[in-house]
Amino acid sequence: MEHGLVAAILFATVVAGTPLMIAALGELVAERAGVLNLGVEGMMAVGAVAGFVAAHASGSSAAGVGAGLLAGAAMSAIFGVLALTLMANQVASGLALSIFGVGLSAFVGKAWEAESLAAVPATPLPLLADFPVIGHALFSHQWLVYASWGLLAAVAWFLARSRAGLVLRAVGESPSSAHAIGHPVIRIRWLATLFGGAMAGVAGAFLSVFHTPLWAEGMVAGKGWIALALVVFATWRPLRAALGAYLFGGVMVAQLFLQGSGLQLEVPSQLLSALPYLATVVVLVAISRNRQTIRLNSPVSLGQPWRADR
Repeated sequence: MEHGLVAAILFATVVAGTPLMIAALGELVAERAGVLNLGVEGMMAVGAVAGFVAAHASGSSAAGVGAGLLAGAAMSAIFGVLALTLMANQVASGLALSIFGVGLSAFVGKAWEAESLAAVPATPLPLLADFPVIGHALFSHQWLVYASWGLLAAVAWFLARSRAGLVLRAVGESPSSAHAIGHPVIRIRWLATLFGGAMAGVAGAFLSVFHTPLWAEGMVAGKGWIALALVVFATWRPLRAALGAYLFGGVMVAQLFLQGSGLQLEVPSQLLSALPYLATVVVLVAISRNRQTIRLNSPVSLGQPWRADR
């Protein structure tokens, strides 16, 4: 019984951490290029409603993921026009995008609130799923969970090993120097921004198509802001972002298990529901106290507009 409970908690932790990891990896790539897009919450919300509508119409979870990806990329394009082409303030543009996305998703999704989807079946991995405890916890998930691990490996390799990743990091550190040796800084930042938005949209689609196969206003519930915090928590490193996502996913799961255990009779359920967000604040405060770590790892040009000298 104890092994079954442990397996259930680990399984739920992986599921809860998956959308956080996908969104955080997308934002991490954008920030390594020097682009600070605070609109992750709004892009996730739009991706969630677009993914649900597409999956409901087609009956395909893959179509839902594709629609979420395109919707998130389209939202990030709005940010790109404002912040990269028109050189508006990136913080203000991202906040506006987040507010707009949350409102737009609520408006578009109003007609779909009474609908639901068939649950996407799990795809246990042969042999691996038969291991005790960790077999069910790690290798009996839906296909998008496995795809998120592939995304993690691809992003880690891209940033650390590929020439294109080196160029992207150079743009984030010194766009003027990258431009001086012939790299198209704005184009690279555009591509990184679109990738970040696309991953936020996929993360939103995971929530509405895989995690809870329905659409409800406010279902993103601050996860976009947690994903933003994860990038700082990870000091802009993909593997740390993944570990942080599962850590925060574990906190979310823990508060649900605690509420279901009867502990809410002594501890207010509202306090338990706030645990993931309290943990986010505590972690950010702890990291911000070590300014040397932030200074050494943060992209130098993060959030700074840039235009080639004429």
